[in-house]
Amino acid sequence: MYLIRGIGNISTFNKKFPNQSMSGTIGNFDGLHLGHQAILNQVKDKAQDSSSASLVFFTEPHASEYFAAKDVNSTPPPRICPWREKVKLLKNFGIDFAFFLQFNKSLKTMTPQIFLDEVLARLNLKHLIIGDDFRFGAQRAGDFDLLKNWGNSNGTEVIANKTVSFNGSRVSSTRIREALLQSDFHLAKDLLGRPYTFSGKVVYGQQLGRTLGVPTANLWIPKQRLPIAGVYAVKCLLGGKLFNGISNMGIRPTVDGSKPVLEIHIFNFNESIYGKRLTVEFTNKLRDEKKFDNIDLLKEQILQDISQAKKILE
Repeated sequence: MYLIRGIGNISTFNKKFPNQSMSGTIGNFDGLHLGHQAILNQVKDKAQDSSSASLVFFTEPHASEYFAAKDVNSTPPPRICPWREKVKLLKNFGIDFAFFLQFNKSLKTMTPQIFLDEVLARLNLKHLIIGDDFRFGAQRAGDFDLLKNWGNSNGTEVIANKTVSFNGSRVSSTRIREALLQSDFHLAKDLLGRPYTFSGKVVYGQQLGRTLGVPTANLWIPKQRLPIAGVYAVKCLLGGKLFNGISNMGIRPTVDGSKPVLEIHIFNFNESIYGKRLTVEFTNKLRDEKKFDNIDLLKEQILQDISQAKKILE
C-alpha cells in the first residue's frame, strides 16, 4: 500500500502514478470494524469493476482530538488503535492507496469548495463512497449533497455507504469504545470482527517488575488515550507463538508514577525481548489500578492477580 502524506504530496503522487484512476472513501476508520470493512469492500468492488485502484482518506489527529486539545474542559475519545496500526490494517485489507491528511489549522479552516478543488479534483476519482450524513470543511458546511453535485460535474460517482448493524444497533467506533471502556471484550470482538488487541514495541522501563520477581515487558504507547485502564488477563503473540499473561495499563501510583505505562507479565517466560513487537489481546478485566501503602502489598496483589488470570486463561 502506498501512503500519500498530505496535500503537498499530491503532485508527487500524480507523477509517480500518472493517470491512476481510483475508487475511494473518507473517514477516521478507527478500529477498522465491521462497518468500515463493509465500506472498504464496496470500494474494492467498485475499483475492480472499473479497473481502478482503491483509496482511503483519513486525518491525523482525528478532528475530535484536535478540538479537544484546544479546550481545557474537553477530553478526546480514546483511540481504538493508533494510526500505525490503522495503516497496517488497511494494508492487510488490500487497500492500494491511503491518503493521510494532517488535521491542523489549515485543514480546519479549509472551506468545502477549496477541499473539493485542491484535494479531490486533483485526483482521478471514479467513485467516492461515504455516509449520507458525512460532513466536511470549515464549520462542517460540506455535506453529501454538495459532494454528489460536485461528482456529477466532475465524472465522480458519489455513493452512500451501506449501514451495518449488530443486535439492532449500528456498528460504530463509538459503540466499540464504550464496550472496551466497560471491558465487554465479547461485544467488542463481535463489532470489530476480531479480538481487540494492541501491538507495540517492547521498550526499556524502570525494571520495577523484575525487582519484585515479576518481570514485565513495557510497550510503547501512543500519546492518545487508549480505551483500557487497569489490570487484565491477556494473551500475547510474540514471534508467532501465543503466551498467557497479565497486563497493567496505568500510571503505577504506588511508585509515584505520572505517565501511562502498559506493562505485560508473560507467564513461564524469561527471554530478553527488547525492541521486538508484542501483540496483546485483552480477555478479562481483573481490577482497577490502585495505590498500595507499600511495595510488599503491591507484590502480594500482583501474585493474586497472576493466580486469578491463570484460572481464567488455562
